[in-house]
Amino acid sequence: MAAGKITKRTVDALKPEKRDAFLWDIDCRGFGVKRTPAGKAVFLVQYRMHGGRSSKTKRYTIGPMGVWTPDSARDEAERLLRSVAQGVDPVAEKKRKRLEARELAFNAYADRFIANGRSRRGDKWADRTRGFVKSVVDLHLKPALGDTPVPEISRTDALRLLDNIPGNQSALRRNCFVVLRRILNWAVSREDITINPLAGMEAPASVESRNRVLDDDEIIALFKGSQSVAYPFGPFVRLLTITGQRRNEVAGMDWRELSRTDATWLVPSSRTKNGMENLLPLPRIAIDELDELAGGETWPKRGLIFSTTGETSISGYSKGKRRIDAAMLEYLKEEDDTAELDAWRYHDLRRTMATCMQKLAILPGVIEACENRLAGRSKAGSASTYQRHDYAPEKREAMDKWGGFLTALLSDDDNVVPLVKAS
Repeated sequence: MAAGKITKRTVDALKPEKRDAFLWDIDCRGFGVKRTPAGKAVFLVQYRMHGGRSSKTKRYTIGPMGVWTPDSARDEAERLLRSVAQGVDPVAEKKRKRLEARELAFNAYADRFIANGRSRRGDKWADRTRGFVKSVVDLHLKPALGDTPVPEISRTDALRLLDNIPGNQSALRRNCFVVLRRILNWAVSREDITINPLAGMEAPASVESRNRVLDDDEIIALFKGSQSVAYPFGPFVRLLTITGQRRNEVAGMDWRELSRTDATWLVPSSRTKNGMENLLPLPRIAIDELDELAGGETWPKRGLIFSTTGETSISGYSKGKRRIDAAMLEYLKEEDDTAELDAWRYHDLRRTMATCMQKLAILPGVIEACENRLAGRSKAGSASTYQRHDYAPEKREAMDKWGGFLTALLSDDDNVVPLVKAS
């Protein structure tokens, strides 16, 4: 094989042959250039690991002439040969980086984590859990981390991601931290990384528990004011208040889940937060709302109740909430032009129902059953068959009391005694 000083002149002088032609540098042992039969000049480095003659000779391609100059290629060759002397195999390292780029890139890795997600007990995630994790990953983690290989994600990357979340979104900051930490713990368990960079890092503070409860005047303003808010958000917020169920559960309500004959709504386990179905008795005020939506006492057999497309449930909750707030405030100002409306959230309506039920002398366990907050119920054996009937008579009585209270509150009878005093 030819040897000489690798310069632009000597590279240009290296002519194509039937097979690859080589020129090895006399100053940097192992550094070379080859001329392919097609005429392309490519810089490379040749080495043996561990320095022994018995070791297999390996070649690492640095890159083509044009992208590299003889001088820059020589510098790279010297760097690679120093790595070899320290026990690092350039070929193995290149394969590792290709693997990281292909399989360990965060975007793809996070998708596999979601697809294989399991609870700490080994159970597959419920659809709601999977949807929550996917939302955090797609909306917040992927834009920040992109195709960064998981082994290269550092604590600094995590801190930068969290610092970019507005200070008034503490719940989002904590959710991002928790999901990213779970992904990196999964990577440790699969031996794709050795240490979770978030290990020992203090989690963002939890969101303080809310205690907002709408008073009687606000409940009246919600029902009366929302009459001026067109479908879907007017009737949506009223049924949200009447049923006390979660926002997404009411938004995804389907006619097939309802029975007018039995006056019930069976919220399927696939759409509940705790993965347990909830057979909820419907008070008269809820039946009236649904009759209005159905256009009569004969309800459709199937189909989403709150949908603008006919195929997906409603979205745009914030926009809808602004309309409700404006209508409530307008109603309140009819009685007092100095009236103001304190901030509230959709979830506060659940707390409002629970608080009012408590004042109606309904037992805490029954309130929890109505809101599907019962914990620790066994799903084994026959329990899974009969769980839907837990507290059935008590739930019926409780929902009828709550519905009766709302009906009385919204009537024009001055003899109605308010249950929740205005603050």
